[in-house]
Amino acid sequence: MMTRQPSDHRDPVDVAVGARIRLARKMCGQSQQALAMTIGVSFQQVQKYERGANRVSASMLVRIAAALGVSVVELFGPVEAASRISDDIATMLSEPGALNLLRAYCRLPLGYKAAVVSFVEALSEPQGRVS
Repeated sequence: MMTRQPSDHRDPVDVAVGARIRLARKMCGQSQQALAMTIGVSFQQVQKYERGANRVSASMLVRIAAALGVSVVELFGPVEAASRISDDIATMLSEPGALNLLRAYCRLPLGYKAAVVSFVEALSEPQGRVS
């Protein structure tokens, strides 16, 4: 019999809220340490919130939202199928470097954007990977 991994116990809502917290924090340019100090927890606790490993209480969600200058609704949002798209985007943008890459992409002249997309797509294909 297989034992369940801790990640199996994460609730999808907690994961979505964590991804939104991480995205909002990165958009503000704050480190996990800075956010942790502002809200009065350890940076490890912020990591757990962002991964969805620990649930964020309502009062903590209010403190996090205030620290990041966003509304609680932006961090929680509607829990329905329509929010899956924004949750997926928040998860993708929480990947290391993704937000920086998107910001740089937006500053590119229009003529370079297609080339950059083609290049990145080629790198992400299995045959395009360098071992």
